[in-house]
Amino acid sequence: MAAPLPPLSGLKVLDFSNLLPGPLASLILAEAGAEVIKVERPGTGDEMRSYAPPFAGASGNFALLNRGKASLVADLKDAGDLAHIKALAAEADVLIEQFRPGVMARLGLGYETLATDNPRLIYCSISGYGQSGERVAKAGHDLNYLAEAGLLGLTRGTDGAPVLPQVLAADIGGGAYPAVLNILLALQQRALSGRGCSIDVAMADNLFTFAYWGLAAGHAGAWPRPGGELITGGSPRYQIYRTADDRFLAAAPLEERFWQVFCDRIGLGPEDRDDRPDPQATRAKVAGLIAGRSAAAWQEAFGDADVCVSVVATLEEAANDRAFVGRGLFAREVSGVGGAMAALPVPIDPGLREPSASRAFPMLDEAARRTGWAGG
Repeated sequence: MAAPLPPLSGLKVLDFSNLLPGPLASLILAEAGAEVIKVERPGTGDEMRSYAPPFAGASGNFALLNRGKASLVADLKDAGDLAHIKALAAEADVLIEQFRPGVMARLGLGYETLATDNPRLIYCSISGYGQSGERVAKAGHDLNYLAEAGLLGLTRGTDGAPVLPQVLAADIGGGAYPAVLNILLALQQRALSGRGCSIDVAMADNLFTFAYWGLAAGHAGAWPRPGGELITGGSPRYQIYRTADDRFLAAAPLEERFWQVFCDRIGLGPEDRDDRPDPQATRAKVAGLIAGRSAAAWQEAFGDADVCVSVVATLEEAANDRAFVGRGLFAREVSGVGGAMAALPVPIDPGLREPSASRAFPMLDEAARRTGWAGG
């Protein structure tokens, strides 16, 4: 029996985005079987091509985000190139763009214009603040969206200053993932109605979903305080503790059954386990105990106990962790001219993912102007 085709086989995606949010969204679609044409400016292409580290004639970042796509060089101010792009849009199922609101319309590539020739087109616009509202024209990056949505204010260091996050939550969780989710919903709606639609993905807006617990508290009458709530540092049961060898334990024994096992293993006496009267005093006692032994010693002490404690791994350690490697997270590869690396893990079940073990990322080919879909 032949293996089933990937679920998005035959879907045609025209992608005008660059850097991270849109390219990750179209990567996920490509990994599910869609055919993606990445439209790039002449000369430099996607800005991500120039980012460090260099890899196989481009950038490692670019390679990971653009596996399995085709690249089309187009000057959107050139009449011939623009006509060709419009012809491709007339055949496309999905269009993704990441310009500032209004730019695509000024180029003659707005949703209303393209939907006239292709009413089935699903047109996804990703921006910082959405296609309307008082911040519509404001420039921003991930850090700005986190700041304005209130999330950055909840993550503070010991000196009270917000901590610079190393996870691009707005670009990925507020941009790429909602874009994919809404595109898939729009495809289902199109299957019922026969018509496409315009999708407005605002990265700052979508960050509020991550703050569900804080919104629940605030709307119920008590807005969360940085360093003062259950998951912002106010509890000894949800903390990062320093070990004797200057490594760290991420301890999250929130439930009482986990907390009691945790206290047993670190040697916290019964008289100190009730953290309700003075959570910070309990935290200090726990911190003192954890600081007395190395991370490896604690890992051995906790063993296989149900206790919700982890040694804080480096990214290198995590990428080589047998538990992750054994699940096949890094089994596929992205290749380029003279090199290959492990492909980016994406949140697609292996049974729904395009099956190729190795796929290339596209080089910027100035000669490949006004080309079309591989299928015609």
